[in-house]
This record gives sequence, C-alpha cells and structure tokens, in this order.
Amino acid sequence: MAVQKKWYVVYTKPRWEKKVHALLTEKGLISYCPLNKVRKKWSDRIKTIDEPLFKSYVFINIKEEEQQKVRMINGVLNFVYWNGKPAIVKEKEIDTIRKFLNEYEDVQAQPVNLQPDQAVIVQRGLLMNHHGRIRQLKNNKVEVLIESLGYTLVASLEKSNIIPV
Repeated sequence: MAVQKKWYVVYTKPRWEKKVHALLTEKGLISYCPLNKVRKKWSDRIKTIDEPLFKSYVFINIKEEEQQKVRMINGVLNFVYWNGKPAIVKEKEIDTIRKFLNEYEDVQAQPVNLQPDQAVIVQRGLLMNHHGRIRQLKNNKVEVLIESLGYTLVASLEKSNIIPV
C-alpha cells in the first residue's frame, strides 16, 4: 500500500515565506505559498505586488516520514501543530485557497472569532449538523448549548468542530 502524501503547514521565520517555498521546491518537494495580489502606493506610483496571504506559513505536500527533511530546510522553524500533532490541511481547502486567490485581489485572512452567545453549527462528531449557542470559551474547547427535545444539552467541543452561523 502506497503511503499517501498529506498537506501540512510549516511555520517560517518572519518574511521568509517565499524563500522557504523556493528552497522546498529546490529539494523536489511540493509546496504552496498562497500569494495575494496587493496594490501598494508609493509617493510616485502604484504597484501590484505578491504578498504571502498567511504570514509565516507555507503549505507542504509530503509523506509523514519526510517531516524531518522539511525541518532541516533553512527558514523553517517548525510544523504548525493542532492537538499535539502536525496540522493536516485537506486538499479541497488548498484548492479553495487557490481558486479564491485567482479570482480576487487584496484578500485578507482573518481567524474566526468566536464569542459567547454566538450561534454555531457543529461540523463533526455525535452532534453533527446541530445548531447551538456558545456558552463559554476555554482555550481550544467551546461549551455549546444545544436545545433539543425540551432539554438543553451542554457539549464541550473542539473549536475546529464548530462554525459560526
């Protein structure tokens, strides 16, 4: 059985995203540094430049055993971790970023800001597709109130398992 490659995210030195992307590509690895077309105004002209969409992040498509090789690349500080393991990004999410950047300029990437009493939908797990309200936020855990059958269920979920409505 062939080991499947997955998309990971590496954390780079500040302003090294393009350099790290070039170094990874030089080593024969598939990497992606999403570049955003941004108009910059100087005193004498306006110029469109390519800036990394995600500051200090580069996506890399590798097999799990290639992680050490990637860590040795100049400018790579580490992998981005989620729940104690290197974070894996779905292929369709990479495709969505590519399509979005092809269609739009001056794109801004902003983290989802969850607030108490905000309406959300559970994306994964036993309560998948249930609507609820955020009761409390603690680190990566969110307490969500789900009203069902005349009862209020309070579930402690990972932030990644819910989306704002």
